[in-house]
Amino acid sequence: MGSDLLFAASTTPAASSGGFDLLGIVMWPFKALVEAILVAWHWLFTSLGMQGAAGLTWVLSIVGLVLVIRAAVFPLFVRQIKSQRKMMEIAPELKKVQEKYKGKRDQLSREAMSRETMALYKRHGTTPMSSCLPLLVQMPFLLGMFYTLSDVKKHAIAGEGGVWLLTKQLTKQFYDATLFGVAPLHTSLVDAVQHKPAGWETTVAILVVLVILMIGSQFFTQLQIISKNLSPEAKTGQAYQMQKIMLYILPLGFIFSGLFFPLGVVIYWFISNLWTMGQQFLVLREMPTPGSDAAKAREERLARKGKAINSEGKVVPKAAYDAEQQKMLEDAERLRAQQPKRQQPKSAKRAKKDQDTAKKDPEKNVNGDKA
Repeated sequence: MGSDLLFAASTTPAASSGGFDLLGIVMWPFKALVEAILVAWHWLFTSLGMQGAAGLTWVLSIVGLVLVIRAAVFPLFVRQIKSQRKMMEIAPELKKVQEKYKGKRDQLSREAMSRETMALYKRHGTTPMSSCLPLLVQMPFLLGMFYTLSDVKKHAIAGEGGVWLLTKQLTKQFYDATLFGVAPLHTSLVDAVQHKPAGWETTVAILVVLVILMIGSQFFTQLQIISKNLSPEAKTGQAYQMQKIMLYILPLGFIFSGLFFPLGVVIYWFISNLWTMGQQFLVLREMPTPGSDAAKAREERLARKGKAINSEGKVVPKAAYDAEQQKMLEDAERLRAQQPKRQQPKSAKRAKKDQDTAKKDPEKNVNGDKA
């Protein structure tokens, strides 16, 4: 979360300049869905007696919108985590395949490597795309929220509504709504400082606090991932160093974006970041990366409760875990015992001596034992 807003802020629909709005066409169904959820929450709160034009009504509607969308895409997030775990599990086997064909550039070797790689993916039920697809599916819904809230000012000034249920009247209500009676939801930090409307000091103070909280929550979430949810192997790679650098560079982009986002969008971003923090807490506690500090902490918590994680990744009683480990040990010893013993290589002198012995006493085998 956050990177989608930076992407959205850097894209301007062509329709605003009279061009062909391809992005608007693609985003229309997602924006329509977002409007339907936003208007439904607004209707609920007004039915409970709240004023339709009140800023608090629209702020609570935004909060409800974020909760519904993020809850809806949560199963995709879980699927993404599981796919990433499977990719981590097969990484050692994948590396062996790559090492096997390292330096081989001929067509047959490349085809053989591709076949073995695909067979490996099929056997474990995963592909690199399976860990990216859930994220790609989530993006349009998150961007739909951003564009719907960002376009309120443009639509209100043009005297029109949204793409579906956010009518002209509701759009005007949203545009005129103020938080605490002074901070318009359509005003950005830059607009408040430049135009200095009545109560602009309070508007600036609210926006500054929210932008700081927004950036702080984003930074804290990423810091938790880097410090607690990476395996020791992941912390030695170049990607880890890049993550540490981006941890401090990205907030600069968020500061710039926060200056131009309307108050309604900043509220949406902050609430969404709070959801992400809670989501990350759940991942660290229940689905940590194997070998990470979070995974070790989970194992310690389970051990105190008399439980452990079995070979399938399920939480089981400690007795069942010990029984499984004992069975695995016995199976390994049985396989080792079934393997043929390796004969020690003989020197030429020893081989000749055994041959001479065998000729003198045929009842003995070459090892000197009775047949």
